Amino acid sequence: MKKIIIISSAIMISLALAVGVTIAGSDGGARYGMFSVFAWCAIAAFAINWLAFIPANLAKTEHFYDLTGSLTYLTVIGIAVWLSGDIDFRAAAVALMVIVWAVRLGSFLFLRIQRDGKDDRFDQIKTDWMRFFMTWTLQALWVLLTAACALAIITGGNRVPLGWIGMLGMTIWLAGFTIEVIADQQKSTFKKDPQNAGDFISTGLWSWSRHPNYFGEMLLWFGIAVISLPILSGWQWVCLISPLFVYMLITHVSGVNKLEQKAEARWGADPGYQSYKAATSRLFPRPPRK
Repeated sequence: MKKIIIISSAIMISLALAVGVTIAGSDGGARYGMFSVFAWCAIAAFAINWLAFIPANLAKTEHFYDLTGSLTYLTVIGIAVWLSGDIDFRAAAVALMVIVWAVRLGSFLFLRIQRDGKDDRFDQIKTDWMRFFMTWTLQALWVLLTAACALAIITGGNRVPLGWIGMLGMTIWLAGFTIEVIADQQKSTFKKDPQNAGDFISTGLWSWSRHPNYFGEMLLWFGIAVISLPILSGWQWVCLISPLFVYMLITHVSGVNKLEQKAEARWGADPGYQSYKAATSRLFPRPPRK
């Protein structure tokens, strides 16, 4: 009973948060029929993930979880562009940024789980349908909150020239995207080498940060938030929860903390790992300590 109450509460809180951000993000924005375009995007995000949960739960598989997340981003951005009417360069550029990121990351994660055979984060979760359903609900919330600034730009209807702030945001996004791609590629190359079997990567960007891919992820969404600054108004400012949510998710929920615990359990007794850990920043890149 206690488990049911906790999971049900988490789902209700997630839905309440989604409704609150949707109402705020819709302020002054484009409408289609009885709802705002922002709201249609939110509805689509949850509908896609709840529908995908059904076959995933029947098969007790997480193989299409990350791919569904990326497809949700693509669908949500597509709906936003399609229903918002005429969009300007800022909105078109942000839509393209999210699409490029989602296609790249989604295909990377899907190929990785196909290669590895499973995602051990789901070993216990997928055997309990309520916990498993909660993860799909949280993924829908992740899409909505992470893309909140992008959706405000596309659906908000406030069209102004890009300006230097917009250019700065695009530069930040490009830097973050580049860091994420390079970090993922370096780790994939490292793991493909049989000589590195069972070892940890400590070269390239991974010598400056123990999680450079996550730093890149944070940076690119911060860039989109910067792009949104000149056009946000009224309750739309709530959409700036996007980069804060990404930071909290990466640092306290499903990202860095869990990987740090996993690494400590695997290599904690290895002096080489302890030296690497002491010399290398946990998240924000910096030159390694001597």
